[in-house]
Amino acid sequence: MIKALVFDFDGLIIDTETPSYYSFRQVYQEYGVELPIALYAKCVGTSLDHFNPYTYIAECVTEAIDLEIFKSRFKAIYAELLKDAVIRPGVLAYLEEAKRLNLKVGLASSSHIDWIEPYLIKHQLSGYFNSYSTADEVANVKPDPELYLLALQKLGVTASEAISFEDSLNGFRAASAAGLHTVIVPNELTKDYAFADYDLMIPSMEDRSLADLIDDIAGKSQLAK
Repeated sequence: MIKALVFDFDGLIIDTETPSYYSFRQVYQEYGVELPIALYAKCVGTSLDHFNPYTYIAECVTEAIDLEIFKSRFKAIYAELLKDAVIRPGVLAYLEEAKRLNLKVGLASSSHIDWIEPYLIKHQLSGYFNSYSTADEVANVKPDPELYLLALQKLGVTASEAISFEDSLNGFRAASAAGLHTVIVPNELTKDYAFADYDLMIPSMEDRSLADLIDDIAGKSQLAK
């Protein structure tokens, strides 16, 4: 029986990831360098330990890079693009439906709480979550399962009783390793990633009701037994 939902944040609730890639790509182009999506994908949904776009630029050019100027340029472009960031379609409806269904709702994010919280407050989402599990609380972020294991602990449910919602490969791998049911809702940046062995993929939460999705997941779970 499904008792809880665990949502990623960046790229899933609000697509902060696509503007980030476009911002880095623009700065790279100003240095005459292309930034492939496949390479940038390594850091989506995780930490910069897997790929650091701030430092990789130095490997691509012959001249010395002033990292502070590079960072400042990226932040200016990114801030401008984020002005238009909104809640992804269907997210609010799912949160409302979760409340009606008496489901617990957690958030598991590789970002820090001081990045996430202003968005939750701005869009009046804070009240929908029973718990937050963020990079501030774990030794290892996604694709390590630690964030999801912490979320399960906080929500007081087992992995088989929870559904994860992710947009990135790193997030999906973390949820899968923790044993949760996995739903992929890709965004513009992640729609062509090579996801495999997930329970369900939907283009948008607008495409189907949460109740129908839970029934589908439950049906798949019964067939697997």
